[in-house]
Amino acid sequence: MAEPLLSIENLSAGYGDIRVLWDISLAVQAGEITCIVGSNGAGKSTLLRTISGLVPANSGRIMFDGANIANMPPDRILATGIVHVPEGRRLFRGLSVRDNLLLGAYLRKDDTAVKRDLDYVFTLFPILQERWKQDATTLSGGEQQMCAIGRGIMSKPKLLMIDELSLGLAPRLVERLGEALLEINRTTGITILLVEQDVITAFEIARHGLIIETGRVSKTGTTEALSGDPAIRQAYLGV
Repeated sequence: MAEPLLSIENLSAGYGDIRVLWDISLAVQAGEITCIVGSNGAGKSTLLRTISGLVPANSGRIMFDGANIANMPPDRILATGIVHVPEGRRLFRGLSVRDNLLLGAYLRKDDTAVKRDLDYVFTLFPILQERWKQDATTLSGGEQQMCAIGRGIMSKPKLLMIDELSLGLAPRLVERLGEALLEINRTTGITILLVEQDVITAFEIARHGLIIETGRVSKTGTTEALSGDPAIRQAYLGV
């Protein structure tokens, strides 16, 4: 098997004296969609924030595309090809949909490719093209999530990390966003790491999954195998 695009070894991290992650180890293969699921407060968001450099790693390694990026500054991590779509979308008030999308490309110099990627985002999410002049923060929740994902694509990532895709959204919109992630992965080959509290949604989108409990990885495997695990079905799927 080829070396994983992202490999985390014995990672511990937290906030000041409060430890949240304990000896986390995981691997994400290039070109795959992998999900991280677990209950609220398990450490899922902290893990993404540590990968993207927003939370310092206390110990361990974060290997991405052959280099250890643990505790690199966030801008350098972004430049390596890791893009983080945060929980809550974090769009910029006062800027249009188009300008929010173009902010994702601020490190890029390939203007022709940037225009091509913007057209791709508008094809993927036609509602954003219809509302390209509108203040992005006045969009509906689902449209804001589309804009946040689109901004991530504009950064031309190797790894797109999405925190809580379904948070606060109606099931129909979540289904549409899930279809979009599958389309992005299929047409661009971008590797996706999805953090999601809705386990059913996560397992429908991803091929591989990890369960995090109280800051530790408790189980890994294909989502098909995990969804058939009686303990996981009882704890997370309600069956």
